[in-house]
Amino acid sequence: MASETIRVTVDTAALAIEQGALEVLLVKRKYEPFKSFWALPGGFLDETDQSLDEAAARELLHETNVGNVYLEQLYTFGDKGRDPRGRIVTVSYLALLRQEGLELRASSDARGVAWWRVNELPELAFDHANIISYARQRVKNKIEYSPAAFNFLPEKFTLRDLQSVYESVLGKAVDNRNFRKKFLNTGVLQELNETSQEGSFRPARLYTFSLEEFEKLPDRPVFVF
Repeated sequence: MASETIRVTVDTAALAIEQGALEVLLVKRKYEPFKSFWALPGGFLDETDQSLDEAAARELLHETNVGNVYLEQLYTFGDKGRDPRGRIVTVSYLALLRQEGLELRASSDARGVAWWRVNELPELAFDHANIISYARQRVKNKIEYSPAAFNFLPEKFTLRDLQSVYESVLGKAVDNRNFRKKFLNTGVLQELNETSQEGSFRPARLYTFSLEEFEKLPDRPVFVF
């Protein structure tokens, strides 16, 4: 009995926060299978790729015009039947980024590219809904013990901005006083002699994140709310 050929793809769940909502970057497929369905940007491993990481970065740039972002391996999905083209294993990746300054552009083999709120997703191709669900859980975990939340923020931000990131990722409101007290007590935020006007609110103090101070913290997790 001939062995079944197994092929490898890479798919990236690129997440960002816009107007207090967690969003994921999707492309609209132009061809079968799943023609006209929305899907995560990705594709087959190419013989010229030196690594899976390189393949993921290449496909993300090609399909969305998003490049120079930090990618980390998320999980490998290989259930039989996940792809109608045959036995295909996908190595998924996670990217946390800001939408500001990005110029999205779909590739010639896609009908479009857009951000979708993770709570308002259309029917997706393949098992990409499962990949996004896994990515959301990974981010929820990461913001408790790592500086991951700051990937969603500009270099200078307010405490309100930071709290909005946590609430968007966790999917729940966070006690304002407890949040601010806990973060300020860690010492990882450096207060600036600058303020930002946030709508109708009074000017708010700006902060930056100090990785040096974060690495001094003795305990993990530190950002549990």
